[in-house]
Amino acid sequence: MKCIKKISEIREQLNLWRNAGDIIAFVPTMGNLHAGHMQLVSDAKKQADRVVVSIFVNPTQFGEGEDFSTYPRTEEQDKEKLAALGVDLVFMPNVAEMYSSSNVTTISVSGVSEGYCGAKRAGHFDGVATVVSKLFNIVQPNKAFFGEKDFQQLAVIRAMVVDLNLPIDIVPVEIVRESTGLAMSSRNGYLTSEQKELAAQLYASLCAAKDQVLLGQVDFLEIERQACVKLTKLGFKPEYFSICKQVDLKAADKADKNLVILLAVKLGKTRLIDNLQINL
Repeated sequence: MKCIKKISEIREQLNLWRNAGDIIAFVPTMGNLHAGHMQLVSDAKKQADRVVVSIFVNPTQFGEGEDFSTYPRTEEQDKEKLAALGVDLVFMPNVAEMYSSSNVTTISVSGVSEGYCGAKRAGHFDGVATVVSKLFNIVQPNKAFFGEKDFQQLAVIRAMVVDLNLPIDIVPVEIVRESTGLAMSSRNGYLTSEQKELAAQLYASLCAAKDQVLLGQVDFLEIERQACVKLTKLGFKPEYFSICKQVDLKAADKADKNLVILLAVKLGKTRLIDNLQINL
């Protein structure tokens, strides 16, 4: 497995593979890899000749007071995990390599980036769209793999790829959950054992809301309200619990068939997100 830090070097290697006719899959990450990331890599290996993984903690997607400086960095352990899965190349640039000192270009995706996490984290999705577009330009993959846990992020990336006519197939990968139902996340490491046990109630709340929809309840606002009340009583601080249309994340109504329930909460100082899709 090759580990490269320079853009010029990774481009040189990737040109060799492209000229050989290899299909290249790309998995962008911020490191601190867990089973969810490993599933992305495993799926990528099934669909490509070469798999490239990036590890880059992107400063532009962290807002004021967020955890950029304390975000867990476990590069050596991450490289061991990726090597064991047979990854071909790991791209590990530093901030200076990715952003010039005079960097003035930002990509903003309107619509799907607004509301939900976009409303709570000003500038977050601009940072995501910008860094992913830069990584796409560097790697120029045939396919890129993203987890469905960050459902709004996935929607932003899909919209960007369509609008910018990027020749990249965006492949969604199902959420990987712990045995309790808690969605795998790097931020789970911030939780105490008691908080982690309580956090399993997030998936339970999603499942309960899904069951209500499947039973024919169409007062989505009431379902959302009940869920927030219950989560608050359990000790969470809900930011949103919303039943939306999968295609554009707008509020769903009773005529919609492809739904997604999005949630975000604070548990102590840790912000957690999750979602559950419903196809009627």
